[in-house]
Amino acid sequence: MVSGPSRDGAPRVAIATCAEIPLLEPDDQLLLAPLAARGIAAEPVVWDDPTVDWTGYDLVLIRSTWDYSWQRDKFLAWAHALPNLANPAAVVAWNTDKSYLAELAAAGIPIIPTAFVHPGDAWTAPDGDGEYVVKPSISSGSRDTGRYGPGDAAQAADHVRRLQAAGRLVLVQPYLDAVDAYGETALLFFADPGTGRLAYSHAIRKGPLLTGPHVDGADELYKAEDITPRTPTAAELAVGEAVVANLPDGLVYARIDLIPDAAGNPHLIELELTEPSVFLAHDPAAATRLATAITTHLDHPHPGRS
Repeated sequence: MVSGPSRDGAPRVAIATCAEIPLLEPDDQLLLAPLAARGIAAEPVVWDDPTVDWTGYDLVLIRSTWDYSWQRDKFLAWAHALPNLANPAAVVAWNTDKSYLAELAAAGIPIIPTAFVHPGDAWTAPDGDGEYVVKPSISSGSRDTGRYGPGDAAQAADHVRRLQAAGRLVLVQPYLDAVDAYGETALLFFADPGTGRLAYSHAIRKGPLLTGPHVDGADELYKAEDITPRTPTAAELAVGEAVVANLPDGLVYARIDLIPDAAGNPHLIELELTEPSVFLAHDPAAATRLATAITTHLDHPHPGRS
């Protein structure tokens, strides 16, 4: 049975990944050196490897577990069985179903306008000449997600029916034109060593990913992304802080993805508390900040969302 590295007095951290990326993405590998500098022995571990003794680790940090969405029940059972997980299992359960957007909207967070289509609901494509996105509420890496226009109503309806037939909640959202020019802004927050609460770290711009209707069976683990550093606007930071204010204590990291509407007002498209890319390579101090956040969590663990 696989367990962590020898203790020698050092805290042991498992960085959870998936079998397709057993040694971590290059970006996540940047975390290993600053953790080692803090006396923390960290290593990548495949989350569903049956030979792993998870009790041999002081902390399990979720990173590139990007195959979870097609086996979510198994993933959540694994998360709930761990004694010390970042982020906590209850938060992971809440955050891996995008129906959380309705909860955040009710709390006053500006979200992308979202229609929730349940299995059995009737649905027709939106009127007008705008584009829209169809995706399941449980998904990662843009899997099972498609972009549609006025001439794609039949394909969009077929996409919705396929998701419904699989018992999945469907989200339909307008495709905002700003995605193609301005792109998405992703705000990264890591636990502050002084307060333990999430604090802004850095931001990136993400270019457009969706090019057309979803093709069943053509998904990859994740789509390649066009990423560049970004200095967020005051309005983007304000929305990010408002989202953080609605989150529980005890989180090590969060990513808040925003897109502006036609008037330039940022709207939340996704809140990533489970396994987001955190783009350490795009800020020279980001890996150090995340390593400090992990150290803070090890020193002062918090309960998660109940």
